[in-house]
Amino acid sequence: MLKKFFNQQINSITVAAALVALSSLFSRLLGVIRDRILAGQFGAGTDLDIYYAAFRVPDLIYNLIVLGALSAGFVPIFTSLIKDFLHDKDKDSDPVEKNQEAWSLANNILNIIFIALVGLSVLGIIFAPALTRCLTPGFSAESQAMTTSLTRIMFLSPIFLGISGVLGGILQSFKRFLVYSIAPIFYNLGIIIGALYFAPRWGLVGLAWGVALGAFLHMAVQIPAVYNLGFRYKLKIAWSDFYTKKIFKMMVPRTMSLAISQINLIVITVIATGLSSGSLAVFNLANNLQSFPIGIFGISFAIAAFPSLAATAFDKEKLTANFSQTFRQILFFIVPATVLIIALRAQIIRVILGTGNFDWQDTIMTMNTLGFFALSLFAQATIPLLVRVFYARQNSATPFYLGLVTVLVNIGLSFLFSKTLGVAGLALAFSIANILNFVLLWIWLYFSVGTLDLGKIIISVLKFTVSAIGAGLVTQIMKVVIWPFIDMTTFVGVFTQLVVCGLSGTLVYLLLCLLLKSEELFRFIASLQNRWPLKKIKLGDQGEARGV
Repeated sequence: MLKKFFNQQINSITVAAALVALSSLFSRLLGVIRDRILAGQFGAGTDLDIYYAAFRVPDLIYNLIVLGALSAGFVPIFTSLIKDFLHDKDKDSDPVEKNQEAWSLANNILNIIFIALVGLSVLGIIFAPALTRCLTPGFSAESQAMTTSLTRIMFLSPIFLGISGVLGGILQSFKRFLVYSIAPIFYNLGIIIGALYFAPRWGLVGLAWGVALGAFLHMAVQIPAVYNLGFRYKLKIAWSDFYTKKIFKMMVPRTMSLAISQINLIVITVIATGLSSGSLAVFNLANNLQSFPIGIFGISFAIAAFPSLAATAFDKEKLTANFSQTFRQILFFIVPATVLIIALRAQIIRVILGTGNFDWQDTIMTMNTLGFFALSLFAQATIPLLVRVFYARQNSATPFYLGLVTVLVNIGLSFLFSKTLGVAGLALAFSIANILNFVLLWIWLYFSVGTLDLGKIIISVLKFTVSAIGAGLVTQIMKVVIWPFIDMTTFVGVFTQLVVCGLSGTLVYLLLCLLLKSEELFRFIASLQNRWPLKKIKLGDQGEARGV
């Protein structure tokens, strides 16, 4: 029974997204706990600056090698190889025999990526001191030495995450989203273990070992599910394999796209190390907070929709239908999230991070930074979906060229705004660049695919916007109403204000969407009804909004 539950195929985009979002929610809640522990233990100061700087080069390697291959080519091509099996009515057919070509491809990619990551990690460990000096020119010699030590340990994580990335690509292709979606939970658990148990014994080095442990757990949890699907590891590489060469051909522009994105983060790191102490920590903490709704809604829906987009990539009518529905469903959640984050950002930061050594000045810096980040939530949440449409159509070059333009804009604006706004200026530059990237991607798809159901999207967005504005007004009013009845100098008081105002705003948003007959609200309810034994409600004119 348990085996069947974990290996269940999920064909509904909305249900799959809901499952990934639920797991992402739990994972990111653990991430919030992680950040609270880190902020309380170290504050927004030099120690956390070192910790976040040490992430940069290992993350660079993982993003270039693993994400470049998997997101651009592996999932669409692997999905095409198992397409017949996914629609096979014969449940007794042997998954190993049926998918020999696919498993051969998976083995090839796994072995090649493993060799590449081990080689690059060894080089990274050897040249870590030089890399650190280039990355953190604003650090003292002592801080640079500590960053080097952490970086060397963290070079273990790309190897584990690289293997995990291939396994996750297999699970996505088979639409086994449950195990795939809980892997990040184990990653955060590893980091929390590092913060709670390793750091008190070994200091900052303990945090690095926690990262390595989290990466290992991220990989290990997916192995049984992939084995059950029929994958059997073989120590063999077929360099001339047609599909392998096709993936790496598609990987080149995607890797270049990720490279410029990583260069962007490196430049931000370099700039932040030259600002006041704790600026890099504040940037990362605020970025983690704003990534919460992006991960839960934007990335979850994009991941869930990717197999369907890949299957209908060259059928413009079906592609547009899948894209439009997913796009609108993302914005249904992201638009109110943006308003609530802006309205309650001070309360969010004090509740999540306001403990121990994280003082009021740290709160103000993080609050201002989060506010600027929130301006581009709609763009950041939908860019993963837009980019996946390009990848589904086996076009990974265009997102690279468009991304190059926006990264150059971001770097220029980061230097400009950081001079007057400090770390908050980095967030403002980041938001402007993401909005520009969104606009360019949309325009390109509009002319290459078609209207993308723009009229329907505009109507839905207007409904979301009106409802969100109403939610924001109620949230602000409730902040004033509840103020005299609570003690805002205590955690309980701030938490109470956050919960009461947040729930009030959310309720008003849902009620206004209901009054405006938002199709996305009815579709979300219907998808839950189709999946779980909830009491059916009549959807009236929204009958078309069945779960897909």
